[in-house]
Amino acid sequence: QVQLVESGGGLVQAGDSLGLSCAASTRTFLGYNMGWFRQAPGKEREFVAAISRNGGSTNYADSVKGRFTISRDNAKNTVYLRMNSLKPDDTAVYYCAASPVYGLRLSLKEYPYWGQGTQVTVSS
Repeated sequence: QVQLVESGGGLVQAGDSLGLSCAASTRTFLGYNMGWFRQAPGKEREFVAAISRNGGSTNYADSVKGRFTISRDNAKNTVYLRMNSLKPDDTAVYYCAASPVYGLRLSLKEYPYWGQGTQVTVSS
């Protein structure tokens, strides 16, 4: 069982940067690949980024590639999402998720553990 708590959301202007954090309550954080997803109003939840257990592999949605960076600190049981050059289209609730399945996972269905989400709003 993993409990996840996101923080760091807020209201920013287009072009600004913002960092999200997700703290995991588990003794086996290294046993989980971690992902960030987002859900905009009226849209389905979508994949944003994922990182492997040891942080050696990452994957990004095309819409955020080159602007967002996912990282993790296994000593702190925390995963991060650094968002640069934010656009109004990035406005969404951002969710952290954990998957015990081996290998990077991009599908929501393979993440059984989710945080409560944090709102990111980008004004134009």
